[in-house]
Amino acid sequence: MKRLEFTVAEGESGVRIDKYLSDRIDDISRSAVTKLIDEGKVTAEGKVLKKNYKTVIGDTFTVLIDDPQPVNIVPEDIPLDIVYEDDDLLVVNKPKGMVVHPAPGNYSGTLVNALMYHCGDSLSGINGELRPGIVHRIDKNTSGLLAVAKSDTAHAGLSSQIKEHSFTREYLAIAYGNIKDDERTVDAPIGRHKVDRKRMCVTQLNSKPAVTHIKVLERYSGFTYIICRLETGRTHQIRVHLAHIGHPIAGDDVYGPSKVITELGGQCLHAYKLGFVHPVTGEYLEFTADPPESFINFRDKLRHSG
Repeated sequence: MKRLEFTVAEGESGVRIDKYLSDRIDDISRSAVTKLIDEGKVTAEGKVLKKNYKTVIGDTFTVLIDDPQPVNIVPEDIPLDIVYEDDDLLVVNKPKGMVVHPAPGNYSGTLVNALMYHCGDSLSGINGELRPGIVHRIDKNTSGLLAVAKSDTAHAGLSSQIKEHSFTREYLAIAYGNIKDDERTVDAPIGRHKVDRKRMCVTQLNSKPAVTHIKVLERYSGFTYIICRLETGRTHQIRVHLAHIGHPIAGDDVYGPSKVITELGGQCLHAYKLGFVHPVTGEYLEFTADPPESFINFRDKLRHSG
């Protein structure tokens, strides 16, 4: 059973407890929160709350969530672009449009389904049945490199490097507008949006530190071609940080302008470089992958547009 705690901050009072919690807990609906409340699994200082309870500044809520029931994830023969593979890990170039791991309502066609077919039982089990081998993630409509652990030893070693910020992750992106500084760092904490729980935002409330280093590669009319290096790895980090500084990513239908560039099929963001010390051999490995055709075509179009 998972135990979560939330403390009501300034500006968050007067909200129904079911709405407050559903806005802050990943992958859970308001009706699911209501069920938890009805089951007595939401308390404040040991007192069971009712669903119409309204938040007060300083309230600390404890939420108990049952462990997910086992789900039968079916291996699927989906082609994989494998950049590197050995007995302990592999690096795969994920295409745009592919979800990394199964989730409620979406148990097929994911990278995990493909990995289970390719690797058989040789995937680490640290992240559980829904995410075997998955050390880090990229969004459905972001393409590029991911490291996958075959053993628990490899998984623990790669996760440790990510935590210590020694795991290199660089992304190519095309952002709106002219980013004036050739290099800049965005150091702004990221948390879940108070109203739309599927979105992230820069906020001081229930957030985690987030740092993105940006370097300009080329400037075009109305757009800038950049490379971003992650120091931390928060959900939607690059997309949120670029939108925060007024330069959202082209094609981003969540954090970008309402008039989306549909030809891109999602954000113009590609995990270009991955570097880490092999957790078993100790050798430093580094890999790069070119962006997909839609990205390259858009970039070339901007290059020749004057």
